Amino acid sequence: MRILLHPISTEKAIRAIEVENKIAFVTDLRANKIQIKNEVEKMFKVRVDKINTHIRNNKKIAIIKLKQDTPAIDVATKLGLI
Repeated sequence: MRILLHPISTEKAIRAIEVENKIAFVTDLRANKIQIKNEVEKMFKVRVDKINTHIRNNKKIAIIKLKQDTPAIDVATKLGLI
């Protein structure tokens, strides 16, 4: 099962990357917060502080706040968002 489907690249999401150290992904509907955390930490070699999820338009959105020592802008650069 693929947990992270794709990053969200709206203006609001980019601002959250720069200001709040958060990055947003569309995830599998069946994935829970622990699975999402493990996948993000394994894929990008970062430390996750907190995860908020919600379902909108039959898609699960995960907003992932990273620890202060791991900037979200580095992850966004790897993904080609910035």
